[in-house]
Amino acid sequence: MTDQNTPGGNEPPGSQEPPKRGSIRRQDESTTPREPSLAEQRARRKAEEDARKQAIADREAAEVADRKAGTKRKVLIGSGVTVGIVGLVAAWYAAVPEDVEAVCADNSETIADDRNCDEDYVRSQGGYSSGGFLFLPLPGGGYNQYRYNYGGTGTVGGKVSGGSYDKPSSRAGVTTKSGKSVQRGGFGVSGSSDSGKSGGS
Repeated sequence: MTDQNTPGGNEPPGSQEPPKRGSIRRQDESTTPREPSLAEQRARRKAEEDARKQAIADREAAEVADRKAGTKRKVLIGSGVTVGIVGLVAAWYAAVPEDVEAVCADNSETIADDRNCDEDYVRSQGGYSSGGFLFLPLPGGGYNQYRYNYGGTGTVGGKVSGGSYDKPSSRAGVTTKSGKSVQRGGFGVSGSSDSGKSGGS
């Protein structure tokens, strides 16, 4: 009978230490990986589907933003063109003075007959023009001077009210109360129908 305490003797059954709790067993290359559970597979598929849906949503949002930006650019460009045209038209109208009515007034600013500011008539009566004034001889001697007032109002024999003695722009049309055209207005018009007969300054 072999002594159990003798070196090299057989150890009694159950003498080996059991594996300690909490220890980690390492797998080598020959170990087959564990198949994912059904719940893990569902979670993975859901995550992939969510990622795909998010990518589609992001792409659609980017396309909508691009379309909106393009529309906004077109609107802004269209608005700019419209504003530019409106501004140009407004500037054109602002540059065109309104038609002006002229009255013939003497040196005391009394309104006289329109013909006293007509150079042909004044010359036919022995008068003359000088410095924008027309000089018409008086019956007892001497001369009375006349010139147009532009934009003033009043009646013959009364004082002119308002207006100016400065000749308006050549683009403005000027007529008298009697309907005589003193100056034709409009762009490209540099003179008047009675340029030498207006008596204006």
